[in-house]
Amino acid sequence: MALPAHATIGDKVWHYSFRTLVAIIFIYLIVPIFSIIPLSFNSAELLSYPMKGFSLRWYEEFFGSGRWGLAIKNSLIIGLSSMVFATILGTTAAVGINRANFAGKALVVALLISPMMIPLVITALSLYLFFAKLGLNSTYTGLILAHTILGIPFVIITVSATLQSFDYNLMRAGASLGASPLRVFFKIVLPNIAPGVFSGALFAFATSLDEVVVVMFIAGPSQRTIPREMFSGIRENLSPTLLAAATILIVFAAMLMLTLELLRKRSEKYNAPPGK
Repeated sequence: MALPAHATIGDKVWHYSFRTLVAIIFIYLIVPIFSIIPLSFNSAELLSYPMKGFSLRWYEEFFGSGRWGLAIKNSLIIGLSSMVFATILGTTAAVGINRANFAGKALVVALLISPMMIPLVITALSLYLFFAKLGLNSTYTGLILAHTILGIPFVIITVSATLQSFDYNLMRAGASLGASPLRVFFKIVLPNIAPGVFSGALFAFATSLDEVVVVMFIAGPSQRTIPREMFSGIRENLSPTLLAAATILIVFAAMLMLTLELLRKRSEKYNAPPGK
């Protein structure tokens, strides 16, 4: 935001000092991440500067290797499946909680979002012991259920935030016209909260794609995901292929954040008062 014409010297000092501080923090956070991208194109096997030459061999190994190919397939299967389940369950929970008023509502909300606050090691160990009794360890079903649990809180939070600006009179109007609750939800509620639902779904997918702790506890050899394969590579065989995988994840995360920002702007425009 630009400074007003009547800004004082103090306002100008604060304006530029604040932006300088934000820029320094941004550089501090981003530079270490982006420093690995050039090394993923290094022709040598050394993970250090200066680079010996330019090469795409590590990307070819990432996409052409059977080991990494299985990890990509597993990440997509588990991530997309858990995203769907987390979106359905989280959206349903958010709509129900935000519409109803009952004793202990705050406690219910806290329990629903607790997976994102409890340390992952505790969650992973708990799921491992529980799934062991059900025979779900080392199965795709177990991993999908575990990642669904981790993704639901993000969907609840984003959908609940969108519901804050939703006019519940629209639901009453639809019901008064004879529409069933299901029809009211899909024709009235869902179109209005779609940006929050999509944002929650993307967060759930990103959470699954980035998860390694739960996978280490629950997954078997045939369910190794990209983060799990990267963790194993760091311990067993430090190869620039790991940097290629990391670069791809960074690009994907950047695209995800851009999509979320577009959804946020769309939501603000959709919910803005007429004439603005």
